[in-house]
Amino acid sequence: MPASAELFTVRTPGDAWALLVAHLHPITRVEDIDTARALGRVLATDLVSSEDLPAFRRSTVDGYAVIAHDTHGATPGLPALLSVAGEAPMGQIVDTPIALGQAVWVHTGSMIPPDADAVVMVEHTQPVSSGPAPMDLPEAGIPAAIEVMRPVAEGENILQVGEDARVGGIVARRGHCLRPTDIGAMMALGNTRVTVMARPRVGILSTGDEVIPPEQVPGIGQVRDVNAYALSALVEQAGGEAVRYGIIPDDRAALERAAGQARRECDAVILSAGSSVSYRDMSLEVIQGLGGPGVLVHGVSVKPGKPTILAMADGVPVFGLPGNPASAMVVAELFVVPTVRALLGAAVAPRASVLARLARNVASTTGREDFVPVRLETRADGLWAIPVFGKSNLIVTLLRADGTLRVAQDENGLQAGAWVTVNL
Repeated sequence: MPASAELFTVRTPGDAWALLVAHLHPITRVEDIDTARALGRVLATDLVSSEDLPAFRRSTVDGYAVIAHDTHGATPGLPALLSVAGEAPMGQIVDTPIALGQAVWVHTGSMIPPDADAVVMVEHTQPVSSGPAPMDLPEAGIPAAIEVMRPVAEGENILQVGEDARVGGIVARRGHCLRPTDIGAMMALGNTRVTVMARPRVGILSTGDEVIPPEQVPGIGQVRDVNAYALSALVEQAGGEAVRYGIIPDDRAALERAAGQARRECDAVILSAGSSVSYRDMSLEVIQGLGGPGVLVHGVSVKPGKPTILAMADGVPVFGLPGNPASAMVVAELFVVPTVRALLGAAVAPRASVLARLARNVASTTGREDFVPVRLETRADGLWAIPVFGKSNLIVTLLRADGTLRVAQDENGLQAGAWVTVNL
């Protein structure tokens, strides 16, 4: 019996991941890069604020800085009358204290005068003395006095010093994946450089005498290399750096050399194809020989993607993925993506999903998880998920799908009309 058949013991996806993740540890390499280029990167250290933000009290609205007590009890029928002492210009220091019964015109972002403790929105005031323009156009003129038609509480419409961030406070934790808002926050704090985790290097090997580069025209029995490029894109999307080692022929010595080189040079290795139970498949034995503890899993109860290999070779995770593109992508989503995130020391970001009604029955077999590509269609009665049926080696068929739905291993199918979660 071939060695691969002896080791082919199917495990659930949860059990398979538990065996693998127990051996994973974040990489230690870090990089210092421009914050402007850090979108999607993972923080290598806690981000600590070096200053208060905001550094001065400022208004959140256009209106009048006042002493809140002066507005208590104000109504449209009995407004509070305040004299206007001037304007707080944008971008300038305002150091003249406000007095009882006074107001100062402020812009959104203006510094609040000393002793003022609230801001009345301009919509809740009206001018009561001669001025060249109404207060909805304050740049055209500021009145000498205003009527306040509703009260404000102390602190209303004011950002206090340090309300956004405090000196020494942790803005974001190590392992946080930087989003556009994070880039803006760091720029607001003057952090133009940031230390991030280096991208884990993931070596990708395509195997098979029938596989040719995409730029070549296939002959009879040949296929273009799909998986190396689809998997590279998935690795890059997850935060890793894909390193393609080319197409390896069905020669054990050549595969051992290429896999060994990838294991030495990379943080993870993917062998595409050669994971099924076949006398021609050498991946299992080659992976087993890359280092200890070796193969952890051979066979996962998913469709597509059952003949999957998960291994650890002297601290480097190694994956033997099926050659069929749909199978390879399903398995990579399940195991390669969370492995890249684990190597970064980052949480796995939740996938965007939507609820939809299933348009057709979906058959399944208990004891395995099925991942079914679906197309989304908006109808008069809501969102519907239409299964995109096709064999696991049909890559172009997947282009018609907007996402996948999961059939749990304890279910023998899903009925048309059922509500399902579609992972986009």
